[in-house]
Amino acid sequence: MGVDRNAAVVDGRPLETIETDVFVAGGGAAGLAVAVTAARRGCRVVLAERYGFCGGGAVAGLSGTVCGLYEATEAGTSPVQVVHGFVDEFLGAMRERGGLGEPVKYGKTWTLVHEPLVWREVGDAFLREAGVTTLYHSTVTDILLDGDVVAGAQLYTKQGKVRVRAKVTIDASGDADLVSMAGWPTTMGDNGKVQNPTMIFRLGGVDVDRFRAAYGLDTIMPPEVSARIAEANGHGYHLPRGKIWLFPTTRPGELLCNCTRITGADGRELNAVIHRDFTDAEFEGRAQVREYSRFFRDTLAGCEGSWVIDTGVQVGVRQTRQVAGVKTLRNADILAGAKFADGIARSPWPIELHSGSRPRVEWLLNDFYEVPFGCFVPAQGESLLVAGRCLSAEHEAVASARVTAQCFSYGHAIGHAAALSCQEHIPVRAIRGEDIRLLLDRDGAQLN
Repeated sequence: MGVDRNAAVVDGRPLETIETDVFVAGGGAAGLAVAVTAARRGCRVVLAERYGFCGGGAVAGLSGTVCGLYEATEAGTSPVQVVHGFVDEFLGAMRERGGLGEPVKYGKTWTLVHEPLVWREVGDAFLREAGVTTLYHSTVTDILLDGDVVAGAQLYTKQGKVRVRAKVTIDASGDADLVSMAGWPTTMGDNGKVQNPTMIFRLGGVDVDRFRAAYGLDTIMPPEVSARIAEANGHGYHLPRGKIWLFPTTRPGELLCNCTRITGADGRELNAVIHRDFTDAEFEGRAQVREYSRFFRDTLAGCEGSWVIDTGVQVGVRQTRQVAGVKTLRNADILAGAKFADGIARSPWPIELHSGSRPRVEWLLNDFYEVPFGCFVPAQGESLLVAGRCLSAEHEAVASARVTAQCFSYGHAIGHAAALSCQEHIPVRAIRGEDIRLLLDRDGAQLN
């Protein structure tokens, strides 16, 4: 019996409608900061997240580090933090719960290793305390449009469809999903080529003291390890990436391992907004985890009795779609340390391009650049803002601007912008980044 191509599309479950001021799609660092900031300013806020927890790449993708807080330098100094505001409060809460380590060396800068379970718990607490209506296990399927004005979105849940009508909608999906649903302009990597995803994993049973004594305190492994990987690749092991990152975590005897390089069978960088690529990345990522963990157990000091504890819930996604915004962060802005009158976030993080067996890192030393507010305002459409790594930015600029500390900053800023639009009846396109900058400084962002 053949398939009836004229079969009706049916969902007989009841449709629920929610009216709100601000709707946020996505609960990563940016989406959570948007929701909490807007709610604290008195807005009714609904946040929809497809998993049963917030955290995005930091938790579901198990990136496990808060990058982008500290200046890079070639001097042997202590970490200099240049990013403040909402991120300070969130990290403070994680530290109080024992879920945040001390700064660890990352090449010419530092990063913080966090416990993803504590991230989830702190996210829950922030949302509840702020009074955000949180819909976990819900996926945006459609955007609500009234001409060129976004009026909210429709979600899929196990109960049935939920329609959220909102005065201001925030696309914090990471992939510019809502912008794309509306049919508005987006960009994609370097002429369509994006940075490859990675499957991060945790390795238990490690003698961390012996490991550090052998390989040093820098979480970027030394050349001897890369040389060993290159020699072993194709000779009993499949190890496509030679330059790797191994982070001691807040748990005893554990390493967080960022080392896989996931490409397609044809060598192409896989793109997580293509469903077949996303699936292939999960298959290949888990296979590579077993290869690298076996290699570590066989060859690295302190790892002889180690085992894989877990992987990310999904592959970590570095790059997919970017919104085409009224402003665009340029590649040249990063290494120039560009500053903007409407800059609403700082970043001292390097450009990290992960294609090839040895990722390329370009450092901005003893300085930071700023990201303009206009990078979060779509070039087309009304009542819609974006937050997070889908900001308007060129390919290499995204390779710096996408990390966790900056996503907290973006969300902090866009939360203020959403509240300002709702409460003062100001179209999002009429909001001045300079005004948002002042509001952020009142919250301790230290931009001026």
